[in-house]
Amino acid sequence: MTHLDIAENKAFLEKSIHHLEATGFEEIKADMDGYETPKSFLKKGSDIKITPDIVALKNGMKYFFEISLKSENPLMLKSKWLFLDTLSRMRSNRFRIITTKGHYKFTDSMLEDINLTNKEPIRI
Repeated sequence: MTHLDIAENKAFLEKSIHHLEATGFEEIKADMDGYETPKSFLKKGSDIKITPDIVALKNGMKYFFEISLKSENPLMLKSKWLFLDTLSRMRSNRFRIITTKGHYKFTDSMLEDINLTNKEPIRI
């Protein structure tokens, strides 16, 4: 989600965090009250900050999670996903996308547009 979308979808972000806790993830960081904020990355040459929605650990592996909900700014979302995917592969981490009912088609078409069809979204 982009920073503007987070304010509107706090309930789904919270539901996603509870799902991750139930499936064994630890040290969860999220851009939300009550959780530590994940590390932000600054895009060179501009003032754009990229912050993963959720960062968690499981079995010693670091996972970056992105919430996929319909957005007014899909171009920014695509660049964010590509950056996080590249970063996670460089550092031997994992990148996963979380989506929900009503947003599957949007998520699949976004993944297809940026050639990340090997990513299977977590459906909550």
